[in-house]
Amino acid sequence: MDTALSIRSLRKSYGDTVAVDNLSLEVEEGEIFGLIGPNGAGKTTTVECALGLQSPDAGTLRVLGMDPQTTSARTFYGRVGVQLQDAALPPRLRVREAVDLFGSFYPTTLNREDLLDRWGLGDKRDSAFDTLSGGQKQRLFVVLALLHDPDLVILDEVSTGLDPDARQTIRNQLREIRDGGTTVLLVTHFMDEAQALCDRVALMKQGRCVALDAPDALIDRLDASYRVRFTAPPDFDVAPLRALSGVLAVEESDQEVHVRGTDDLLTTVVRHLSDRGVTPNDLHAERATLEDAFIELTEQCTGQEKHLVPSDRFSHTEGA
Repeated sequence: MDTALSIRSLRKSYGDTVAVDNLSLEVEEGEIFGLIGPNGAGKTTTVECALGLQSPDAGTLRVLGMDPQTTSARTFYGRVGVQLQDAALPPRLRVREAVDLFGSFYPTTLNREDLLDRWGLGDKRDSAFDTLSGGQKQRLFVVLALLHDPDLVILDEVSTGLDPDARQTIRNQLREIRDGGTTVLLVTHFMDEAQALCDRVALMKQGRCVALDAPDALIDRLDASYRVRFTAPPDFDVAPLRALSGVLAVEESDQEVHVRGTDDLLTTVVRHLSDRGVTPNDLHAERATLEDAFIELTEQCTGQEKHLVPSDRFSHTEGA
């Protein structure tokens, strides 16, 4: 696949603070790629360098083959859409006025009325910006980023401050954008959002990428990616559970038993309980999450020079 964004050995510091530390990664065309990690991980600085808003101290970036530092703004932003975390508009500017203003920047745009309807803003055309809810403001910024039908759209913390319904609406719309051929770079600290949406993710911490792969592949790297928990009788002995094939850990607290293991764990535990004549209360099975993977992979990488990047996806592992 062609590359939408290529970052090589990117470094950016602010005084003594290193915001991005020798970062290398690639985003392929036609995917939703997640740049994820806690606040302060270097995600926004990476995006600002990719957009030409910050000058890197070292390294190279190519966005759709363009150098953001030397390409004219008209050419660059003619192909790239962006919604930044701290974006704002004049308080009294009406929604339709904002769309018309941004539309005037481009030779052609998508149908503006259809776009507003699609993002749930059709009945807010004449509303002033400062009367919109947080979710409506976020959706307006996405509309403005998509107005010229870009090849790549960068969305920075697009779900921050949204209620669950608004977050789900945006998730569904982002899938439609990807399916329509636009590459999406999603910058977020919501691990559940990245797990649900992204084809691949880069996990960032302290300016470095600690792992890069598909969310399910990162979760599968965990030794115990499946869990079963249940409430056991007072005299239940957990020792035999620890000896079962595929069981990697068993913990007990206030009669609640937590078992961690491999992908056939539920069948193994249920069969064992049945053989012992135990009918558990509140039995639940779940898989580890991307947040679990991030925590464990971060711990694995502490103090290591080589980080966890799949070799079939990206050959240059230094700093990635």
